[in-house]
Amino acid sequence: MKQASLPQGTIHYRDTGTGEPIVLVHGLLTDGELWREVAPRLAADFRVIAPDWPLGSHKTPLKPGSDLSPLGLARIVADFLAELDLSNVTLVGNDTGGGICQLVAAHHPERLGRLVLTPSDAYENFLPPAFKPLQLLARLPGSVFAIANSLRAAPLRRLPIEPALSSAAIRREIAAILKGIDNRYTLEAAERFGAFDKPVLIAWAPEDRFFKLRYGERLARDFPNARLELIEDSYAFVPIDQPQRTAELIAAFAREPALAA
Repeated sequence: MKQASLPQGTIHYRDTGTGEPIVLVHGLLTDGELWREVAPRLAADFRVIAPDWPLGSHKTPLKPGSDLSPLGLARIVADFLAELDLSNVTLVGNDTGGGICQLVAAHHPERLGRLVLTPSDAYENFLPPAFKPLQLLARLPGSVFAIANSLRAAPLRRLPIEPALSSAAIRREIAAILKGIDNRYTLEAAERFGAFDKPVLIAWAPEDRFFKLRYGERLARDFPNARLELIEDSYAFVPIDQPQRTAELIAAFAREPALAA
């Protein structure tokens, strides 16, 4: 694991392969290990960077007072790209991370070359209705510890929740993130999609219940240079459920500008 020192704190990340950079963005209560079966498949041809973003399963808390609103999280991604001096980045988002990537594309597109959105929060679906109660619970003292404990049960036990159980500082950050989430951020970002003319791949799981296919179809319509590909036999975590298909789609998409040139 390498480290990047940002104004907001330390970001730990995995960095493999060489070539054009692909930066992977996981969602809430997951970490860079979400991509453990995708990253090696991409690293044969690309530089693949998989950070542990400060989304509740990171081990090092940020500096006190760091902005953990959706826009603040997008700023952390943009600052990370700047700290590593990356350009022409293929930015890949999943789950909450996909919503954050939309904000990066809308507000900090300078270092992006392409955008990939797998099943993600978008538009009014931020958070999906099934997870809205977590935002209410996050306002109660001690609730985040109780939430993390509840995730020990199958099928959610694959989430890396140890930092949330062991660190009060991490739990405070999770509470701040949950309280800050509001679909006004994703709806406002959507108003700017027309200005993002770089290639966009929407790689969606049509069977997922939380991020329904209609949101992927809508994203593909609203970005001016986008297309939709389906990842069958999968739910939201396509990097885990279908790593081969996910990696193939990302790799083929990332190669396209060079082939066109």
